[in-house]
Amino acid sequence: MKRSCFLLLSLFFFIKAAAQQKPNFIIIYADDLGYGDIGINGHPGIQTPNLDQMAIEGIRFSNYYSASPACTASRYALLTGKYPSRAGFRWVLSPNATRGIHSKEQTMAELLKDDGYQTAIFGKWHLGSSNRSFLPLANGFDEYVGLPYSNDMIPPKYPPIALLNGYDTITVNPDQSTLTRIYTEKATAFIKRNRERPFFVYLPYAMPHTPLFASARFRGSSKRGKFGDVVQELDFYIGRLISCLKEEGLNKNTYVIFTSDNGPWVKQNQAGGSAGLFRDGKGSTWEGGMREPFILWGHHSIPRGKVVSEVFTALDIFPTIATLAGKARPKNRIDGHPYADLWKGVGTGRAEFYYVGIEHQLMAVRKGPWKLHIKTYSQLGIDYFEKGKPLLFNLDEDPSEKYDLASKYPDRVKELSLLIRKKDEEIKQTGSFWDQ
Repeated sequence: MKRSCFLLLSLFFFIKAAAQQKPNFIIIYADDLGYGDIGINGHPGIQTPNLDQMAIEGIRFSNYYSASPACTASRYALLTGKYPSRAGFRWVLSPNATRGIHSKEQTMAELLKDDGYQTAIFGKWHLGSSNRSFLPLANGFDEYVGLPYSNDMIPPKYPPIALLNGYDTITVNPDQSTLTRIYTEKATAFIKRNRERPFFVYLPYAMPHTPLFASARFRGSSKRGKFGDVVQELDFYIGRLISCLKEEGLNKNTYVIFTSDNGPWVKQNQAGGSAGLFRDGKGSTWEGGMREPFILWGHHSIPRGKVVSEVFTALDIFPTIATLAGKARPKNRIDGHPYADLWKGVGTGRAEFYYVGIEHQLMAVRKGPWKLHIKTYSQLGIDYFEKGKPLLFNLDEDPSEKYDLASKYPDRVKELSLLIRKKDEEIKQTGSFWDQ
């Protein structure tokens, strides 16, 4: 009997130790933050010391792309690893949407939860109406506190917005100046409760999407006005999250990602952000709409102070996390690829990337340094090149997309145009779960 008890106890501790060895994952997802809106990427008037320190102690990617220049579509792609053209719903969903994330989709949270992870989201969801089947708890998350839509979908244009706890309403039309703090506090409490179990935290903040709300402590703190205030508040609370991981002794076993859902909402003028040297912003498939800051910090395998120039995208986060968690590829056919070596600062990245723009149109492709536009769109209503399409740019030499080389390299145009046609046909033939 004693021997049996000893064996059972040993097995228990072995299983517990194995669980603790699995890495934790945290994805911090800003809303409408541009490539140029943080200090480490060169903003002169916004101070982000915590994000800067994360980049110094970890990896910064200079060729990371969101999979869409719009809120809903980018979140679908992040959580499923699939181009948003496969979603079966519009690129931005309103509160009265009749569709949302399909029950047959496998999310990152579902894969990790099935592998014993504790999963939580604190922040903006925006993948369907308030129908229960579209909300986080029905799609792999154990805990959820946040807004179901964008923070501008409020009265008088829309019904009152609810701050939810799971399926229950905490309050309606919450004081948005408290959200950055609330989401961070919920995340740190979750981490402390689950410090002995593997966890996945998805932290999609409301800011700096307009309308802008900073708490009293941060109002007037930035030279960049309200926009800078909310970014500096984000940075402060991200610092609190990092401190929590260190205090709990979890930092060396946790991958922390910081990025943004899409580029800056330049149409909002001073209330919008900056894409730095990249053209245009949110809504467009110009570089400013989809090339985002991406910082990876924490885990002991991450090298210190490295800048990775390989192409890596939101599509690739899901399969990369699956690999690092010791899981097989996601069960559904996806467009992302695992690049675990890139998270160690070595290896090569994505060979081709397709830019899916307004209402899920395939508008451009990148292969190596070459980018071809067959369609362009700007929320500003600007046609930057009056000549017809296509437009060809060498992004290594011309990251601002100023100098069209289509007439100089017709063979390159032909090659990339064919790639777009083939990918567009494949996506249309595959359809979505909603089409089945």
